[in-house]
Amino acid sequence: MATAAVPVIVHLSLVVGGELRDRAGGRIGRVDDVIVRLGEEYPPVSGVLATVAGRQVFVAAEAVGEIGHGRTLLHRDQLDLRAFERREREVLLKKDVLDRQLINVDGARLVRANEIELARLDGWYRVVGVDVGLRGIARRVVPRRMAGRIKLGDFLDWASVEPFTGHVPTVRLRVPHPKLARLHPAQLADLVEAASHREGAEIIDAVKTDQELEADVFEELDSQHLREFLDERSDEEAAQVIARMEPDDAADALGDLAEDRRERVAELLPAAQRRKVRTLAGFDPATAGGLMSPEFVCVYDTATCTEALDRVRRSRASADTVAWVYVMSRSRRLRCAIPLADLLRADPAAEIGDAATFMPPTVRPDADVEELARLMTDFDLTVVPVVDAHEHLVGVITVDDVLELLLPRGWRRQFGLFGDE
Repeated sequence: MATAAVPVIVHLSLVVGGELRDRAGGRIGRVDDVIVRLGEEYPPVSGVLATVAGRQVFVAAEAVGEIGHGRTLLHRDQLDLRAFERREREVLLKKDVLDRQLINVDGARLVRANEIELARLDGWYRVVGVDVGLRGIARRVVPRRMAGRIKLGDFLDWASVEPFTGHVPTVRLRVPHPKLARLHPAQLADLVEAASHREGAEIIDAVKTDQELEADVFEELDSQHLREFLDERSDEEAAQVIARMEPDDAADALGDLAEDRRERVAELLPAAQRRKVRTLAGFDPATAGGLMSPEFVCVYDTATCTEALDRVRRSRASADTVAWVYVMSRSRRLRCAIPLADLLRADPAAEIGDAATFMPPTVRPDADVEELARLMTDFDLTVVPVVDAHEHLVGVITVDDVLELLLPRGWRRQFGLFGDE
């Protein structure tokens, strides 16, 4: 069986600056840049930008026969000498992509395009990857006669790359973008924080049409970036984002706004969300009251397991907070709790007060984060209930909220999620 030929990699740095030759091999100009059209997994070359007879012209891909190191050959004798005008989704590889940051989607990190790699696939030349290592830089600084001897370096497949295109007038990231959609909101937030403000704004703009994802990303941003991006929005736009956030995160977001703006934005929130946010805003952010979410599932002890599960299905609380279902007495005092997995295995007709046997340790709203951490560690908990002086359940705290306060700022980058930053 014949094996498919391995495509020959062509380095952009050895194409740009090379000769443009006619069908007979005569030199007619110099290649200034290579143009591709985004949208496909491996963007096809739509033409080259060249200087011919002292003027810069566009040479369409249909007129190009071969792209190689040091020379690009034409297979047509006539050229269209009109000035180049960008078409929709077109980028210039040298001007718009080379030496700029890209998003490595598979690695959820930012990388620098030190070299851009082309190859002939499916009948024409396409961008197949970028070199993010030192060899890509070295190839561009050594004499051209030696550059071709430098082998392929740290190759990153273009299928896992997303370029920033906010600086390109004919291209913008669109939402939901198929590559960015593969990332978790926390990963997107990390990218926003690691990028420049313009690049971060481009990522956020790319998730704006998916309103739930946008809110999730804002929940994951640190205070500085959260305020920066909310400050760029009107009160109405800021309220729309905060309204879709979890109540505890929404309260934090309001607190990060300028003082003279908080009340205006709060008044624009839906009434239910506004009540929850104002309640949480009355607590110190580093205490149980400031960390808790007021959204949980709590039923009377006389409810059946089937009725309790129906409450879980109808609840809009996050999956983390409904990992436990809480049980209260007729006087609304917290009596016990049951893990969701155990509730699923219980007799559907049984009263939940009989099925639930564990009384979880509780904290008061003024408990500090160290106490919460010790409690979660000692009892192997991912959720801790918060009760008032009457033992009424007022909120729950999930382990991720505690970890965010305990871990040092920027810990994701410290542990190498962004390479050698």
